[in-house]
Amino acid sequence: MTTNPNERRLQIACDIAQEAGKHALSYFADRDSLKIKGKGLQDMFSQADVETELLIRERLSAAFPEDGFFGEETEPSGLDSDSGTWVVDPIDGTACFVVGIPTWCVSIAFVRDNRIEIGVIYDPNTDELFSASRGQGAYLNGQRMATSAASDFTNGMTGFSFSHRATPQDIVVLLEKLLIAGGMFYRNGSGALTLAYVACGRLNAFFEPHMNSWDSSAGILMITEAGGWANDTLANEGLVQGSLVMASAGGLAGPLQALVGESLAELTIEKSDAES
Repeated sequence: MTTNPNERRLQIACDIAQEAGKHALSYFADRDSLKIKGKGLQDMFSQADVETELLIRERLSAAFPEDGFFGEETEPSGLDSDSGTWVVDPIDGTACFVVGIPTWCVSIAFVRDNRIEIGVIYDPNTDELFSASRGQGAYLNGQRMATSAASDFTNGMTGFSFSHRATPQDIVVLLEKLLIAGGMFYRNGSGALTLAYVACGRLNAFFEPHMNSWDSSAGILMITEAGGWANDTLANEGLVQGSLVMASAGGLAGPLQALVGESLAELTIEKSDAES
């Protein structure tokens, strides 16, 4: 008998993420045929985004008809479902996708009672499957992940992401502080994939002034399950409104908060299960 109540959901989510990623990859190989539309400043979607989300939604609905669904490209449903809600970005990194840069991914999370229970991120360009289930650890292609052992910013890189829902000053000030502290920044166009890189130790930390829950939820769980920490991104209606996101390896919790500054001192920090 399994001790993981999320085991079936996790396995199905992994299977669906891989199917969806390969589906999106077929569009990526034939980008000239894509229909692309803008949603706002530096925000866009394509035929691939919509059809990939529809595939994910159909598969999840068939497996878990009682669950809610909250995705980037289609109308939400069942957000008040007692069984929980799937939170999905079919292609995180669309701006990279449409110009042929292979830094994009599929992100699927499952939220119940305002807690992230499952997180799956699949990068079909590298065939890397990142996954996590609350209390069960985080994995990359079946191998357990751990965050970086860094305790300052001088070794390794900090991931940043940005959208024009925030102001440039929100991120420029922190970039300056990071460089003064001897650190270096990294940005690849996909916030979800960048969070996964923190979880597996490739990056030391991550910051974005505002991030939608379909981009952040899967990666946040992975980081905490891999021994790191993150702010509670679902607090204060974060599921539907998005939130500031900051996360790091365990040893950088204090330094990152100090770097960000006193204005964020009241953030609710979610410790990893190993530390709680």
